[in-house]
Amino acid sequence: MSQILVIGSANADHVMKFEYLPAAGQTLMSRDYRLEQGGKGANQAVACARLAKSGTRTDFICHLGQDSIGDDMRQSWIKDGISTEGISQIAEQSTGTAMIFIGDNGENTIGVAAGANATLSPDDLENHYALFSRAQFLLIQLETPAATVAKALQMAKTFGVTTVLNPAPATALGHDVLKWVDVITPNETEAEALTGVEINHLDDAQMAAQLLHQQGVGIVVITLGSRGAYISSPGFTGLVPALEVQAIDTVAAGDTFNGALVVGLSEGMSIAAAVGFANAASAITVTRQGAQRAIPYRQELSY
Repeated sequence: MSQILVIGSANADHVMKFEYLPAAGQTLMSRDYRLEQGGKGANQAVACARLAKSGTRTDFICHLGQDSIGDDMRQSWIKDGISTEGISQIAEQSTGTAMIFIGDNGENTIGVAAGANATLSPDDLENHYALFSRAQFLLIQLETPAATVAKALQMAKTFGVTTVLNPAPATALGHDVLKWVDVITPNETEAEALTGVEINHLDDAQMAAQLLHQQGVGIVVITLGSRGAYISSPGFTGLVPALEVQAIDTVAAGDTFNGALVVGLSEGMSIAAAVGFANAASAITVTRQGAQRAIPYRQELSY
């Protein structure tokens, strides 16, 4: 049985829709408002649980607030089949919150208040050795404290777990973190933050990937939006094109991609096939509104 461990954030997403995104100092009236369940870690855990074949276990380590939103999130994840063994609700903390503005073209801007996510410490991971010991893949992002991310990657490698880092939100990372990463999945902005290389062409993606390889990363997957994803790996190097769809909301596209990628790898797909599977899953997500409610189920993909 495949075992996937996701560590990361959970947020209540307050979403507003506009004809276009407001500029600095500009006030616009929203066309629509809704409250969604989100957070990169939670979105990716939901994607793993929904897209995996029967028999795959998805564990999720996160901190929620002791509030009604946290209660609702836990119950919804149980319905998706996510194990709640690693989920804690922290006294006197609120569940993380994100404010999301979406334009008619599907582009978005996001601001996040970490809340309980910021309390997930390296010491907390010590309470979850069982989850690390049975995992085959770890998927983690950067919406929890940096020291916790580094500790999780190191612990995972101690247990022989394949580590997948989605380096979002964009920030610089040193060799002391990247040396524990087997697969890294930046978008163009994140790749530039990691390497200093502005990604305009595939040659730029190749250069950025080589710099990441030099810091110890085995496989680099740079997502390029509507162009697809560039892979640099021992087994395959090149672009896997995206599917052509009419995007209406890109909020959870990257998270769906990452969850699907890990599911594909856990099922023994080649890196190119796993990226193709991830492209297909994220293509469905962007045609729907919302974060977790937009993430497809396995039966919606022809795999």
